Amino acid sequence: MFWWRNEVRPGVSVAFTDTGAGNLALHVGDNPVDVMERRVHLSRVLLSGAAGLGAEQFQYMDQVHGNTVEFIQAHGPGPTADAMVSVASSAGPRVAPQPLAVMVADCVPVVLVGNDTNNDAVIAVAHAGRPGVVSAVVPATVEAMRSRGAVDIHAWLGPSICGSCYEVPEQLRADVAAQVPATWSTTSWETPALDLPAGVRSQLEALDVTVEYSGECTLENDSLFSYRRNSRTGRFAGLVWTHD
Repeated sequence: MFWWRNEVRPGVSVAFTDTGAGNLALHVGDNPVDVMERRVHLSRVLLSGAAGLGAEQFQYMDQVHGNTVEFIQAHGPGPTADAMVSVASSAGPRVAPQPLAVMVADCVPVVLVGNDTNNDAVIAVAHAGRPGVVSAVVPATVEAMRSRGAVDIHAWLGPSICGSCYEVPEQLRADVAAQVPATWSTTSWETPALDLPAGVRSQLEALDVTVEYSGECTLENDSLFSYRRNSRTGRFAGLVWTHD
C-alpha cells in the first residue's frame, strides 16, 4: 500500500502510496464509489492516531496544472488548485493542521513540512507537473507557508517520471529549460527529455528548502501508476498529517 512512509518530525508523518492502495482519483473513469472507499480506508489506516479535531480524512484537490495555492483549515469540497497549505488553529479549541493529499501518475508530488513560531507544524502539498514547474507552483507554496509563519521548511519529493524517461520534443525541452535550466535532460536512448524532479529540487534549493527524499521513476516501476506507461492509469498519492 505504501511506496514510502516515515515520521519525518515528531508528530508529523509523510507517505506516498503505490498501486497496492489502488486508484485514488475521481477523474480517470474509475467507479467513484470504489475511489471513495479506498480514500476512506487509507484515512482509517493512517489517521487513527491523528492529533487534534476534525482530522478524520485527507483533503484532496481538483488539480489543473496551475500554480494556485489554497489555505486549508478543515476538510471540505476539494479546491481547484495545485497546492494546499494547512496550519494549526488556535481560535477556540486547538485544531491540528488538516491532513493533505496530492495525486500524481508521473508528475512530481511534493510534500513540505515546517514549523511556526509556536513550534506547531505547517504542512503543504504541491502537484508539480511540467506546467507547474514552469509556473513555479512549488516556490509559490513555499511563499504561502512562510506567509503563515513557517520556518525550517523541508521537502519530500515522491516518485515521478525521471529525466532519463520523460521524452519531449526538442523545442519543448528548450522552452522549459529556458525557465528552469535544471530540467534540461536527455533520455537513456539519447533523445530530448525533461527532468522535472531536478527542476523542483533546484527551485527548492534556491529558496533554502532542504530536500530530504526524492523518489524513484514511475515509468520504470510497475508498482506505481504512470500516465506515460498507460494513459488510462490511476493516481497514487503523496500524504502529510500530524498525530500524537
